[in-house]
Amino acid sequence: MKWRTIVIALLLGVALPGSISAAEPPVDQTSRLPNILFFFAADQRNDTLSCAGHAIVETPMIDRLAANGVRFENMFVTRSTCWASRTTILTGLTSQSSVEPNQSDRVRPEALTELFPDLLRDAGYRTGLFGKWHAKMPKGFKPQNHFDEFEKIFRNPYFKTMPNGSKRHTTELIGDRGIAFLKSHRGKESPFCLNLWFNAGHAEDRDREPGAGHYPWPKVMDGKYDDLKIPAPRLSDPAIFEAHPEFFKISNHRERFHWRWDTAEKYQLNMRAYFRMLSGVDHVMARVLQTLKEEGLAENTIVVYAADNGYYMGDRGFAGKWSHHEQSQRVPLVIFDPRQPKQHRGHTVDTTALNFDLPATFLDWAGVPVPASYQGASLKPMIEGKATPETWREDFFCEHSNPRYAMSWEGVQGPRFKYARYVDQKPAYEFLHDLKDDPDELVNLGANPEYAAQLKLIRRRTDALAKGYANALN
Repeated sequence: MKWRTIVIALLLGVALPGSISAAEPPVDQTSRLPNILFFFAADQRNDTLSCAGHAIVETPMIDRLAANGVRFENMFVTRSTCWASRTTILTGLTSQSSVEPNQSDRVRPEALTELFPDLLRDAGYRTGLFGKWHAKMPKGFKPQNHFDEFEKIFRNPYFKTMPNGSKRHTTELIGDRGIAFLKSHRGKESPFCLNLWFNAGHAEDRDREPGAGHYPWPKVMDGKYDDLKIPAPRLSDPAIFEAHPEFFKISNHRERFHWRWDTAEKYQLNMRAYFRMLSGVDHVMARVLQTLKEEGLAENTIVVYAADNGYYMGDRGFAGKWSHHEQSQRVPLVIFDPRQPKQHRGHTVDTTALNFDLPATFLDWAGVPVPASYQGASLKPMIEGKATPETWREDFFCEHSNPRYAMSWEGVQGPRFKYARYVDQKPAYEFLHDLKDDPDELVNLGANPEYAAQLKLIRRRTDALAKGYANALN
C-alpha cells in the first residue's frame, strides 16, 4: 500500500521514487526559532499505539517519532471531553478557570486574552489550524481572527463531497490542508506553528446500528484488521461493571456501550473500524511529514502528537470517556525535536504531564514568556533529557460537568491516591483509589475507615484546588 511505502522511505531517510526533490534549507535554518507541527487526535487513550505496546493497532509513523524523540507515559487531561481539552490547549487554563460558572460549557471572555496562537503570531510566527475546532466560545468570537490560516473541518459526516462528486474523508482533507500550508511556506523567513486537529477517532454518534458507520475510516484503510479477532477488553468481567454505583450503570457510558460494544458482532465490527481510524491518522501524518522533508523544513520542525481525551473501548462495560478512570484521562503524547542530540532521543518519560502543559511548551520553544495566567509548565527540560524540576507538580486537579446524566465530578490524582467526588449525587458520591496496590481502580476505599485520614486530606486538597482554579481570573 502507498502509505507503507511512504513510511518505509521516511524510516530509511530516502526520497520516494518520483517525489519532489527536497529543497535546500536556509543555511541558518537550525539556528532560528523552531517550527511547531502539532497533530491532535480525538478519543484515543494512551495505550493504543504500537510503540506503547498495543498488539494490534499499527502506527508506524508515530512509532518513528517516538523512537527518535520522547514518549510521555503519564500524560493526562484535566477534563476528559473533546471541546474542553481543546479549549485548555488554546488558553492554558483548566475548565474550572475558563468556563462560565454553574456547570456551563461556555468559555468566559476573560479566558481568551492570551491564546497561544495569538502570542506566537505576535512573536512573528505564521500560524494555521485545520480540522476539528469544537471550542464553545462566547458569542462573537471568530477563530479565523486568531490564525493566519484557519479552516474548520468537522465530522457529521466524515466523508465530504468534493467538487467532482467524489467523497473524501476529513482525516485526508486535514492532511491536504496541512500539506498545502507547508508548500506555501517555501522561502518564508518566519517560523510556523501548524495545528492539524483531527476528528478521528471520534465516533459518528448519529449512526447507532451495527454496520451503519460508527467509525468511518479513510478508504486507504479498507480491509485493514479484517483478518484479526479483536480480544475482549481487559476489564470486561461483568463483575467489574456490577461493582459500580447505580448512577454509573445508567449513565451515558452504559448507553453508548449498547450502541457499539454489547454484542460480539458489534464489538468486532466497530473495534476494527476504530483501529482503522487511528491508523488512518498515522497514514496522513506520514504524508504531511514527507512534505515537511521535501520542503526543506524537517530539520527545524518540532513534531507533537497527542489526543484530546481517553476512551473506554468497552472496559468496565462502558463506552465514551468523561469520568475519572485512567481509561478516560490518560492520553498519548509523543514529541520529536530534530535539534536534540541522539543521546536525548528514543526515551520514555514518566513525569506527569497535563494537557495545559502543551501551550506553555509551545511558547517556551518560541522564546515567548509564558503568561502568568497559564496553569501548566513547559515540558522542554524533560524533552531535552534533563531531570524533572524539583518544583514539578506532585498531584493534579481533574473534573467534568455532566448534569444531564448526574455525572459531574471533581477530584485530585496524586502519586499514590486518586480521589473523585460526583457532586450531582446527594450527598456527593466519593471514590478513593490506591493506585499502587490497585492500578486498575477496581476497589473504592471511600467508605473504608482505615483510609479516613487519607480521605480527609485529599478532600481538602480538592477543595483548595477547585477554589483556586475557580477564582484564577477574578
